[in-house]
Amino acid sequence: MKRKYFSLILGASFALFSLTLMSASTEDQVITKENGVTIVNTTSLTKDVKGFKGATPVKIFIKKNKVIKVEALPNKETPKFFARLKDLLTAWDGKSVSKASKTEPDAVSGATYSSNAVIKNVQTGLKYYQDNK
Repeated sequence: MKRKYFSLILGASFALFSLTLMSASTEDQVITKENGVTIVNTTSLTKDVKGFKGATPVKIFIKKNKVIKVEALPNKETPKFFARLKDLLTAWDGKSVSKASKTEPDAVSGATYSSNAVIKNVQTGLKYYQDNK
């Protein structure tokens, strides 16, 4: 009987430990580095930032403290309207992180909710980078 309870407690402890590790690794994935480029992934940072149909996470590529590019990640926005944001995603390219974090491009007409969400994602991602680089 004692062995049965010990096994049950041991199994529950292992499950709890595994969940803790999984959640920690998700947080660690906000900032990654590849070939001298720092990549900020806003997926877990901006869960509450919504476009028209849901979250609009981005990846921000930074090298030598300058934004190289901003890339949209998979989302549930209407593809036809989200495609209008192509030029918006380049608004931060080539700017220093401090200048880019102050950049407030205009929302794209016809895709205002999505635009505002992407802008908020980029601003949040750049702030996170500045605080955690």
